[in-house]
Amino acid sequence: MKIITRAIRLIRINFILMRYNIDEIVLGTHWFAPLRFLIFLNPFYWTLDKNMSRGERIRRALEDLGPIFVKVGQIVSTRRDFIPDDIANELAKLQDQVPPFSGSKAQSIIEKALGCPIEETFLSFDANALASASIAQVHAATLLNGDEVAVKVLRPHIRTLIDRDLDLLLSLAKAAERYFNQARDFKPIQMVEEIAQTLHDELDLLREGANASQLKRNFANTRSLYVPTIYWDASRINVLVMERIYGIPIHHIAQLKASGANMQKIAERCIEIFFTQVFRDSFFHADLHPGNIFVASDNWHDPIIKIVDFGIVGSLSQNDQRYLAENMIAFFKRDYQRVAELHIACGWLPPDTRVDQFEGAIRAVSEPIFERPLKDISFGKLLLRLFQVARRFHINIQPQLILLQKTLLSIEGLSRQLAPELDLWTAATPHIEKWLKKQVGTRAFLKRLRNNFPTWSEQLPEMPGLLYEVLKESRHQQEKFRFEQIQAPRQIASKKHHWCYFLMGAGITLFISATWYILMLR
Repeated sequence: MKIITRAIRLIRINFILMRYNIDEIVLGTHWFAPLRFLIFLNPFYWTLDKNMSRGERIRRALEDLGPIFVKVGQIVSTRRDFIPDDIANELAKLQDQVPPFSGSKAQSIIEKALGCPIEETFLSFDANALASASIAQVHAATLLNGDEVAVKVLRPHIRTLIDRDLDLLLSLAKAAERYFNQARDFKPIQMVEEIAQTLHDELDLLREGANASQLKRNFANTRSLYVPTIYWDASRINVLVMERIYGIPIHHIAQLKASGANMQKIAERCIEIFFTQVFRDSFFHADLHPGNIFVASDNWHDPIIKIVDFGIVGSLSQNDQRYLAENMIAFFKRDYQRVAELHIACGWLPPDTRVDQFEGAIRAVSEPIFERPLKDISFGKLLLRLFQVARRFHINIQPQLILLQKTLLSIEGLSRQLAPELDLWTAATPHIEKWLKKQVGTRAFLKRLRNNFPTWSEQLPEMPGLLYEVLKESRHQQEKFRFEQIQAPRQIASKKHHWCYFLMGAGITLFISATWYILMLR
């Protein structure tokens, strides 16, 4: 039965791919040059609008294939180090607007998850969806205590649909790596595995709630960012209940201007929030597209940013933070040798890489960017170019840095829409330098000493025993070494005697054999 299901799904997928002439894109590669004539056998080849670019055709095909492929397209669009820019730009247009499932079905899912009728949890529940995405949809509701909430519900059977399509994608990726050597440069299996990890994380709404709670704690003492409260008693793995927030969507530029909003201040606040998450907290919202960001309308002089949808977050290690901060500063100083040295220090460059070649490649990428006015320089594009250079030198860029680059591009694009003259470097530098100052010097040393002291104090009573074991082992090794030194001449002499006996035996054997042979001839 599973084989039949796969076959039907493959037929459906192939029909849609043919409909948008994706076969022309595939057969147009040099791998399939001998089979290029098959393009003309596709009946849709003669009817499709020839003005559509390959990126637009791929995007529309993914939209027709369903919500899972839409989500896959969104994730793949972030891997600009692997796919061409024209395709990535089109895939980035994929929106989380898909037809909602029925409100009665959503209510049924909620009741089954909570184990009680919906009236026992909610005073009111709006069956019409507020928003509908590829994996879940959101309904407005009111709790029994009067709190207004947003209820996020996973789509029915979404886990089965995701696993089914991921199984197909993984099979195709394995076939590509096995039969096409050049496809390995794009690491299709790795990309599918990253997609699978991201999708499975988003299927756990309790995990999303935990991400929201962490962000809320991180910004508890500031008014710059507001994160909705999670109602854990009413939340389950497939149902998430959170405070409903109000505000103007940040991409509604005309409405913000009409309300008298300070656009420059809002843009600076977005940049401040992003770099604070990255360098202060090492925990950042990795899906900050404009649809997830709102601006509170109660104080335009000190705007409060509100965010939703916490399914994708990123976290950087201290090593990643240092790499990012020092690389940005080195780039803007055009100290490309320092950039290359940082890659070596982070252990990212293979040991056989020629540093001068890597430095030259970075210079070739960076110089054209820095010829522009400072306000027009894009951090996100700079990171993207760096990742593309890194791929040529076989550096494995970590997924969290890919998430960072994707989010940075979104924040930059949004900030430039809000305030085109904003100097991003000037706005970001204080946050980077502040973090770097905390990592070096006496204060940083004392802070690390204080943080590590509890661990050291626990281990301190064990130190004498460990020291004794080390000294004992060292003494044993010294005695073993002296014994081997004494035995070595004897072993050499013994080996010499063995060789003498062997040669004497061989000589006697040869002498007897020769004598016997002579006697036989006579």
